[in-house]
Amino acid sequence: MTTEPIGVLGAGVMGVGITTLLLGHGLNVHLVESDQDKLASAPDRVRHELRMAQLMGALPTGVQQGILHASGDLSIISGSRVVIEAITEDTALKAKILTEVSRLVAGATPLVSNTSSIPIDELAGAVDRPEDLIGTHFMNPPVLIGTTEVIRGTRTGQATLDAVRELLAEVGRKPVVVRDAPGFVTSRLLHPMINDAARIVQEGTASVKDVDTLMQGCLGHPTGPLRTADLIGIDNLVDSLWVLLERTGDEGCRPCNLLLHKVATGHLGRKTGCGFYEYEELAR
Repeated sequence: MTTEPIGVLGAGVMGVGITTLLLGHGLNVHLVESDQDKLASAPDRVRHELRMAQLMGALPTGVQQGILHASGDLSIISGSRVVIEAITEDTALKAKILTEVSRLVAGATPLVSNTSSIPIDELAGAVDRPEDLIGTHFMNPPVLIGTTEVIRGTRTGQATLDAVRELLAEVGRKPVVVRDAPGFVTSRLLHPMINDAARIVQEGTASVKDVDTLMQGCLGHPTGPLRTADLIGIDNLVDSLWVLLERTGDEGCRPCNLLLHKVATGHLGRKTGCGFYEYEELAR
């Protein structure tokens, strides 16, 4: 392994989760967050996730944890080995920060957009060197999900793909490389399915618990779609569904009223302590 840090942009649920995975495998991380409240709480949230991951046996033993440097100054990522962008699922915001990052880092530094639905080719025009840009779709929580979807854009270079595969191997993740498309594989299948599950509850056909129980017991879904929605973050899910609807025209991707209501009332899932289920002990 090299000693160069990994840059992570965004201290939301996924940014903190990816940071935890990297630190737990001995890699140093420079975490950048512009929101001062999120920035201030990030070290404690990372420490909490590291403790939980250790208790669950999800991290390698005998590996000294990496060092975290959290800052609101984007320039700290200039010497990064790889930069992973994990901000809000908003094309314009992602493009803006990727433009800034591509001008800060050295050429051939892999720029990774951790996106659940936005095509990498849409973001490639925002960077100085499109061959350096690639997509990943880490699942939440990254320390527990051993497979990572990797999205190769039409302009992604082989060296970038090789570097990301190497990084994922270092943190014990299995990469599955797919071609670029809206939602790729996982979100294109999962997110409309969750939307349908929420619509079933909205229509009164079954309760939240019964929908998840049936999906678990009859169809083998490990957590159930609505508990999964809480884990993803219902706001993130809705953002992804809008992206899919706009780019595919599939009306099945139009967020149902129940999802929109939960976003409007701030019931976003585990991160807020309430979504389809209640998580009072986890609310921050």
